[in-house]
Amino acid sequence: MPVTNILANLFASLQNAEMRRKKECMVIPASNLASEVMRVLQKKRYIGEFEFIDDGVSGKLRVQLLGRINRCGVITPRFPIKTREYTKWESRYLPAVGVGMLIISTSEGVLSHSEAQEKNIGGRLLGYVY
Repeated sequence: MPVTNILANLFASLQNAEMRRKKECMVIPASNLASEVMRVLQKKRYIGEFEFIDDGVSGKLRVQLLGRINRCGVITPRFPIKTREYTKWESRYLPAVGVGMLIISTSEGVLSHSEAQEKNIGGRLLGYVY
């Protein structure tokens, strides 16, 4: 049976591996959106290196874990978010001010909510991590 939500699978795999204190995690299947989300997590130092492995089917992601993720998840449905609404969504999904980040799909690519706020652009909520 095919996986319907690749991002939900990605976040569940990361969370489960972190809870078991693993150093590495394989995420199957992978997608371009999943790779972009991983790039944001890597930039904010939640994960180490990651690589896309092309297996001819849907691909895999091998991820180096740093033990910095306490909780992560996908936000469905992908709510549209305006620039002045970031604090509302932060208080809903993050434990405290300045802790963690929301992951937003914008017209300039996948960004953390702080980057999107700096650039003054809105988008759609994909997930959260802290």
